[in-house]
Amino acid sequence: MTKVVVTGGSGLLGRDVIKEFLEHGYEVVNADLNHPKEKLCPTVITNLTNLGEVYGVLAGADAVVHLAAIPVAYSHPNEVTFQNNVMSTYNILEAAAGLGIKKAVISSSESSYGICFSKQNLGPQYVPMDEAHPQLPEDSYGLSKIVNEKTADMIHQRTGMQVVAFRLGNVISPEKYSNFPGFIHDPEQRKTILWSYIDTRDAASAYRLAVEAEGLGSVALNIAADETSMAIESKQLMETCFPNVKDFRKDLTGFVSLLNNEKAKKLLNWQPVHQWRNYVDC
Repeated sequence: MTKVVVTGGSGLLGRDVIKEFLEHGYEVVNADLNHPKEKLCPTVITNLTNLGEVYGVLAGADAVVHLAAIPVAYSHPNEVTFQNNVMSTYNILEAAAGLGIKKAVISSSESSYGICFSKQNLGPQYVPMDEAHPQLPEDSYGLSKIVNEKTADMIHQRTGMQVVAFRLGNVISPEKYSNFPGFIHDPEQRKTILWSYIDTRDAASAYRLAVEAEGLGSVALNIAADETSMAIESKQLMETCFPNVKDFRKDLTGFVSLLNNEKAKKLLNWQPVHQWRNYVDC
């Protein structure tokens, strides 16, 4: 049986990631500072900024899925967010390399493109944004994600470890669909995330598929639903909130996502299946 360590498994996304691996026959260990509300697998209380503790929790694992982080800008002092997110990811990949682990998946973010927390009203240069779009963060959270992607490149270069970094859209667990009626008709809300979202269950399947994939090297992938989180068509959203953006790289008919997920679909043979309209009355 393949053993996977999931860091941050007690969090919002961790629950469904752990369930996904368990349902596909994996042995799973959760590494977190806190115990989860629902016990699904063993939890080892681990400070990921301590390299020795990371070596201890990863011993015997075949792969690691790294979810743990300070998950948003400005919730902590900038230097705390940067240090925590960068050092925990470095330690995970360094220890995995030292232990001979060949597969890692880390959690990057759409925030790395710089729009999410911009204080300069930064907009996209083109849409849908793919992985080649410039990453221009103004905050330490977005910067930490870029550094983590570079750490992944370094570890792969040195050891050959496969490291997949997911630039996640807004993560939505099933219970959070109850919030959608409050914003789906207001284009100003959620414009800084380009109205993106990803269901935790669809993200979970992507994490598993990334562990099972071969030959990806070090690669960053957008993970988003195929549609926006809005009841307003995508072209109208852009015209309303980002009228200066004229570079459309894809037909924006309907509610097409403005965070391009085609590369993840191709490389992982992945397909998001949970659509908010199946859970929310428009």
